[in-house]
Amino acid sequence: MPAILGKKIGMTQLFTDDGESVPVTVIEATPNRVTAVRSNDADGYTAVQLGYGEVAERKLTKARLGHVGKTDGPALKHLREFRDDDGDLGEFELGGEVTVAAFEAGQRVKVSAVSIGKGFQGTVKRHNFSRGPVSHGSHNVRAPGSIGASADPARVFKGRKMPGRMGGKRVTQRGLEVIRVEADRNLLMLRGSVPGPKNATVEVRTDG
Repeated sequence: MPAILGKKIGMTQLFTDDGESVPVTVIEATPNRVTAVRSNDADGYTAVQLGYGEVAERKLTKARLGHVGKTDGPALKHLREFRDDDGDLGEFELGGEVTVAAFEAGQRVKVSAVSIGKGFQGTVKRHNFSRGPVSHGSHNVRAPGSIGASADPARVFKGRKMPGRMGGKRVTQRGLEVIRVEADRNLLMLRGSVPGPKNATVEVRTDG
């Protein structure tokens, strides 16, 4: 179960041997430290917890420092658990390291991150509504239109697609292909775009 935490650097392009231009997202994933290993006997599920992002000890709580201190490693800002109920986590040991070398070109992965926040948006941008007519004095160009029924039920049902805050939520992109792995530079290059802005913390794991 290859999995790792990293930072989204940005997008660029690579050229294949056939001359095809492939858009890729570059993820920098410095070695992660295994901060906990969950088992069915002790925790009721199997998972591995990885730590990423060294910070000064003064920036963490004593509880976090005590937890991370069990690995005899540095203070880590980000902790994430990756569950694998069907697999064997024997390759993970408390205090061990996980690098991008665990992945290989051609592998399918899924990436999770907090999407870019776009603020308060209308229905056209947020839900892909069509606009109204723009000729003959129409005032219904980007308005959402009627949202309720009649005297019965005399209210608006919950769950209607309305204007509101867009983005800033956890998103998982599945089926991404690993194009190149540069273990010496801690870089992972994936085909296409991944959620989150530049410098966002992303979770990468096999898609299966």
